[in-house]
Amino acid sequence: MAVYTELAAETLEAFLGTYDIGTLISFQGIAEGVENSNFLLQTTSGKFILTLFEKRVKASDLPWFLGLMQHLSGKGMNCPLPVGGRDGEALRSLADRPAAITTFLPGSAIPEITAESCRQLGQVLATFHEKGRDYSAERPNGLSVQAWRPLFESCQGAGDDLLPGLTQELIQALDRIEKAWPAEGTLPRGQIHADLFPDNVFFQDGRISGLIDFYFACTDLFAYDLAICLNAWCFRDEKVFEPSFAQAMIDGYETVRPLEVAEKAALPVLCQGASIRFLLTRLYDWINTPADALVTRKDPLAYLGRLRHFAEYPAGHANV
Repeated sequence: MAVYTELAAETLEAFLGTYDIGTLISFQGIAEGVENSNFLLQTTSGKFILTLFEKRVKASDLPWFLGLMQHLSGKGMNCPLPVGGRDGEALRSLADRPAAITTFLPGSAIPEITAESCRQLGQVLATFHEKGRDYSAERPNGLSVQAWRPLFESCQGAGDDLLPGLTQELIQALDRIEKAWPAEGTLPRGQIHADLFPDNVFFQDGRISGLIDFYFACTDLFAYDLAICLNAWCFRDEKVFEPSFAQAMIDGYETVRPLEVAEKAALPVLCQGASIRFLLTRLYDWINTPADALVTRKDPLAYLGRLRHFAEYPAGHANV
């Protein structure tokens, strides 16, 4: 989440007039994340989240995202539910941008990751994969393996300004990962979240209370979604791999959906792919984020250590 587009109270009040969610009491921008402009709304009916869609999010994809959230919510998953206006439409326009309001989820990101929180995440991730199976519409992953080299090339060697030699290291990593990536049709696939970082998972009283930020969700390999979570949750201080966290997450996942042998064998390369995906998107944003944007830029090099860690495991190695 972030704020790229500022809103005047009068503009927002007029926009809320197309809904039946009460009148505006207050609103504030949310700085976390790097993709869209987000605001916490307090109305006379309660709390809501307003999102203005910017940057990588295509307007044509928004009905798919909102439909997935509606589907999962209807299946009993705790996730934001898009709110329709008086005309029944959830996708609208504000400040010349596509916009949507969703319900507010109680809870907050966990202050300290533990093996137990990783176990719960594994269970919830597998539940997401299972409940999304009958959401039949597909959305290709625009940030999967085919996109990484063009994204890298768009950075034009800027990584060497952060760390001398980074460009060459990334070229070698891309060559290695592209060669080893699972062939189409060899691993189970379906709807994945693709961005399940700790700040997108809410906890209350020690239990996961919901998932948020579905705007990278897509149709891709289930095990790749797990690999993203292993990257995001299993490194203490974003540096030191914690094997007990990874094992707890995989064990939790398999209580709901057992992994196939081929999925386990592919985890090391899938984890490398997740590492380089976030390294490259962070590098791109590091270069291109406007200086005056209310947004927290993320350190690209935090994922270099992860990439190096997962590269130590030979292709087909079942453990990460």
